[in-house]
Amino acid sequence: MSHPLQDLQTAALAEINAAADEQTLEAARVKYLGRSGSVSAWGEQMKTLSKEEKPIVGKLLNEVRNAVTAAIDIRAQQFRSQKETGALAKIDISLPGTPHEIGALHPLTQMWERSIEIFRRMGFALADGPDIEDEWHCFDALNTPPDHPARTEQDTFYLPDGRLLRTHTSTVQIRTMTSGPPPIRVIAPGAAYRNEEINATHSAQFHQIEGLYVDENVGVADLKGALEFFMRELFGAGTEVEFRPHYFPFTEPSLEVYVKSKALKGGEQWIEVAGSGVVHPAVFEAVNKARGDKAYDPEKWSGYAFGLGMDRLAMILFDIPDIRLFAQNDLRFLRQFA
Repeated sequence: MSHPLQDLQTAALAEINAAADEQTLEAARVKYLGRSGSVSAWGEQMKTLSKEEKPIVGKLLNEVRNAVTAAIDIRAQQFRSQKETGALAKIDISLPGTPHEIGALHPLTQMWERSIEIFRRMGFALADGPDIEDEWHCFDALNTPPDHPARTEQDTFYLPDGRLLRTHTSTVQIRTMTSGPPPIRVIAPGAAYRNEEINATHSAQFHQIEGLYVDENVGVADLKGALEFFMRELFGAGTEVEFRPHYFPFTEPSLEVYVKSKALKGGEQWIEVAGSGVVHPAVFEAVNKARGDKAYDPEKWSGYAFGLGMDRLAMILFDIPDIRLFAQNDLRFLRQFA
């Protein structure tokens, strides 16, 4: 005489194999293996059995549960196979395939990656900071107080709470110094924003890489060596580099960087590509005040800083005539860099 569990298994397997679709199969699964299912109910009855019956019934219960579970899996796989076969039958293999275009990095991203790779080889680490800043990080700490005329040149976009969109990534230099002691050697790639009239050479949003190196006895010679190496790696070994005196409130002395390279279209003319200089002692004093110590004592530490416009470098390197092309997402333009 068969055990009731064996009869249950026979009935379950018959119902599973007779299931016409996935919904019917799911109903059978719930009926037998669900929390209130027939097989699960036998598990609850185990505690009422005698010591002699428990091992026998327990073994039989496991066999039934495994057999029912396996049958459900097999039947579910059969339904999936039927679906896939039906879908494949609808495909007309005589039709041409769907073409897939190969994407490419945006020219600005390419410019960023090339620049970052060169600076990494020179020992610079990456630093990052928020696009939305306060006036202290963006201006005051960089020796540009509220009445300074340089603020007019860097008019930006203000939020109702008084914060603003940073006008340069020099804010990351300040954040790096306030968060850690010297020596430091970092570059800060990112977006910057200014209230500019948009035309072929100006945009309200542009991209920069700014660098900062602070150590003992750092001077103009170190700055020139670093930027000359970068420019020649970027534009070619024959690139000429020239430094011309300029004024920036956060560096003293300050220098603009010009390049001339035969590898560039119209390369026989000098093109301005960067601003740079030796970090102004007032910047170190502002950082010390914020830190509450003398970690950046200008009598002991010195440094240089520079700022490179990624949009301008890309326009020069790739011979792009209009900065607005970077943001228009025109595939006819972007495909040139694939």
